[in-house]
Amino acid sequence: MPYVGRFAPSPTGALHAGSLVAALASWLDARAAGGRWLVRIEDIDPPRCPGGAAERILQQLAACQLLPDAPPLWQSSRSARYQQVLDACVARGLAYPCACTRRDIDAALAARGLVHERHVERPYPGTCRAGLGGRAPRAWRFHTEKYQSNQPQTLASQALTAMIFLSSQGVRWHDRRLGWQAQDVAAQVGDFVLRRADGLWSYQLAVVVDDADQGITHIVRGEDLADNTPRQLLLQAALGLATPRYLHAPLVRASDGEKLSKQHGAPAIDETRPLAVLADAARALALPPPPAGATVGQALALWVRAWADIYNRTP
Repeated sequence: MPYVGRFAPSPTGALHAGSLVAALASWLDARAAGGRWLVRIEDIDPPRCPGGAAERILQQLAACQLLPDAPPLWQSSRSARYQQVLDACVARGLAYPCACTRRDIDAALAARGLVHERHVERPYPGTCRAGLGGRAPRAWRFHTEKYQSNQPQTLASQALTAMIFLSSQGVRWHDRRLGWQAQDVAAQVGDFVLRRADGLWSYQLAVVVDDADQGITHIVRGEDLADNTPRQLLLQAALGLATPRYLHAPLVRASDGEKLSKQHGAPAIDETRPLAVLADAARALALPPPPAGATVGQALALWVRAWADIYNRTP
């Protein structure tokens, strides 16, 4: 199957050092495989996406000579498609309405002796699976336990190509950099949201539908998204979609050890110095420095060869 990769930034601000690492890694993987590289603008959360941010990201990528092989796809234009998929899930009993607030969820967990910890997933306890009890629906959730428990046969067609294993104990999958990973989605996450209480689409639904519709075969993204992968694998299996191969690249961290991010004030890369910012990103990926006097194009060619050596690809 021909390789198709993608870089899918959320335009909450300009590219910073961390997001450039993800962009470079995904571009190198596609080029090392002789494949296509796409850009998708994940702008499904308008309140967090300032005007002009997406255009700035595209300008920064172009300045670094990371050019997509097709015009970008904008998630904000895809609402009708997401609704179509949600309707199909509802019709099959794989999604249901939920009336719970975050406070309701915390109270239900506390009744079980569980306290929500900061930076740890708040597992949904399944309160609304049997009905809303007269309350108004707020969100729509994927019935994780029902699918995870009743559909283990989906393993067979997926495992040979993508090394994915589904069972009543959860999801086990192979990451090309991190190795084998496992998560009991039903226990550790619970029934996750497909459409939010504010009417916006969830990342999990949008990314799965878009990856399938764009024919994405390989996903290279930041390591912080690795724990999202099992949810996406369950959705792919439930919808009968192909499973891409995954590689989660290392994160760039701030001086306090936290992930470098726009919400923590990470500065935008200086696209007027493309070779310098790319060299920093390459260093984070354990790639060699460019030789003195190298152009951006020459440096990128060097890193494609180095990436191919690391991940056993032929440029």
